Amino acid sequence: MPIPLVHSIASWFLKKRIHQMELFLKYPDEVQNELLLQLIDRAKDTEIGKKYGFDSIKSYANFADQVPITTYEENQEYIERSRKGENNILWPTPIKWFAQSSGTTNARSKYIPVSPESLEYCHYAASKDLLCMYLNNNEGSQLFSGKGLRLGGSKDLYESNGTVYGDLSAILIDNMPFWAEFSSTPPNDVSLLSDWEIKMQAIVDETILENVTSLAGVPSWMLVLLNNVLETTQKKSILEVWPNLEVYFHGGVNFDPYTDQYHNILPSDKIKYYEIYNASEGFFAIQDRNNSKDLLLMLDYGIFYEFIPMNTYGTKEESIIPLTEVEIGKNYAVVITTNAGLWRYKIGDTVRFVSTTPYRIRVSGRTKHHINVFGEELIIENAEEALKSASREVACDIKDYTAAPIFMEGKEKGAHEWIIEFKKAPANFNAFAKALDQKLQDVNSDYAAKRFNNITLKEPTIHAARENLFYDWLKTKDKLGGQHKVPRLSNSRAFLEELAALNRL
Repeated sequence: MPIPLVHSIASWFLKKRIHQMELFLKYPDEVQNELLLQLIDRAKDTEIGKKYGFDSIKSYANFADQVPITTYEENQEYIERSRKGENNILWPTPIKWFAQSSGTTNARSKYIPVSPESLEYCHYAASKDLLCMYLNNNEGSQLFSGKGLRLGGSKDLYESNGTVYGDLSAILIDNMPFWAEFSSTPPNDVSLLSDWEIKMQAIVDETILENVTSLAGVPSWMLVLLNNVLETTQKKSILEVWPNLEVYFHGGVNFDPYTDQYHNILPSDKIKYYEIYNASEGFFAIQDRNNSKDLLLMLDYGIFYEFIPMNTYGTKEESIIPLTEVEIGKNYAVVITTNAGLWRYKIGDTVRFVSTTPYRIRVSGRTKHHINVFGEELIIENAEEALKSASREVACDIKDYTAAPIFMEGKEKGAHEWIIEFKKAPANFNAFAKALDQKLQDVNSDYAAKRFNNITLKEPTIHAARENLFYDWLKTKDKLGGQHKVPRLSNSRAFLEELAALNRL
């Protein structure tokens, strides 16, 4: 089939979805409530449905009263039985696929159930919607005149007891619809290579002669790939390699720290950047406008949303609210109920609403990745805003970082300790340290209050990391590629001390 015809058909088909989106944009609360009741009805005869009396649930209030908030640990027994081939435990449809969690750097893996419904009506539906929104916003796009370069995880798929587990991206590639495979590069055999470093060069070799019109992947790992492309081709700009490149679809980590580095190798106003918010548990939100940092919460993917205000999270006063009660500007932990059998499940992410008509969010961090030892409530969103501002002030580029508390000892005040790997180091390290401290105070009033006159916190201690420190650390944990990422902030010193020890080698 001629490429222009493929482009025309795909554009027509994808744009039809815009009209379907109008339903949840206009009636979001009704769509979510109807979805919840459908999920409950589907699962009423499962083991979990019988345990919590799903057949008697007729409203959200009943649901909130009868079904407890859960974590992975509280679901682990059910999930392990499902992985051994038992059916009808959490969800009525037999579940063959389990996404091995790549969002944690802990040694213990999580296995998230991926049902046929979540594959079709969540993950793949979101991929189509992402293209739909992009094409709707960019009438002159020639996206389908070339191929999309996808950069996924490097885990193999493993079969056990008739079920399969592995990195989510590997599961998605292995089940990819024909239309997606036809328009993608590299081919599946390269995408699914298990050795990340071999795979990286194979992707470069496979794609540099293709007509690549879009990129998709986690910013940190995509940057590694693109720099390898430039090194292999001896070009200075990615547009010299792929002149028809028009959009980069990214997610997994905050893009702000990478903005300048991408603009250096993609120096063109014609490149669009579209952010997505997805995880092993589901696909949640999509940037629906050009040049925006706001993500539209997708309400018809088989996921029912609830939220925990972070000012109550983990306390005796912890409260759980439905979508109808969220407020703009507040930080919330996300709780989901899904068409893969996760019921009132804490996914560990935090978001902040920037709009409620429609519901748009920004991802603000992780419930476990923050520093609040001294009441400073420092979250990833604060840290990355301050780092970006400080690095621009003193003309440096940051590649990776992590931070942890220095605990009070005796009469000593506390502090924060940072290890930062620079792509371009600051000419004046002390100036950078002072700028970062000041920017943190500017964006976080709680941090500023603790820093005032050194009342609780002293100035931060900052170390420069050797080249490739964070890459080497991830490699020691077999966590290269995919959605693996460095823990940015922690109340514990465990990650920082491991990195500090490696930094001295």
